[in-house]
Amino acid sequence: MKNSFSNIIDSETPVLVDFFAEWCGPCKMLAPILKQVKEELGDRVKVIKIDVDKNQPLAAKYQVRGVPTMILFKEGKQLWRQSGVLQKNDLISIINSNR
Repeated sequence: MKNSFSNIIDSETPVLVDFFAEWCGPCKMLAPILKQVKEELGDRVKVIKIDVDKNQPLAAKYQVRGVPTMILFKEGKQLWRQSGVLQKNDLISIINSNR
């Protein structure tokens, strides 16, 4: 898992990582928003979801304390992060400003 995650976030394309948990209400609200962001931006962003309960070492490495936490990576560097739900337009402008 670790190597493939590193390979994914090393991409020149921005990668939005959603750290979530199955039991988290706000995470369920965020899922369709992320889907809309992906539909609108297409190949300009990768969106991946990481279940913190199944990937605790990864969540610990990135100091994810609450869910949902989104982190935007590009070329392996963390460009932006925020906990909580954001609206589609806010997420799109954040991704676009970090391309």
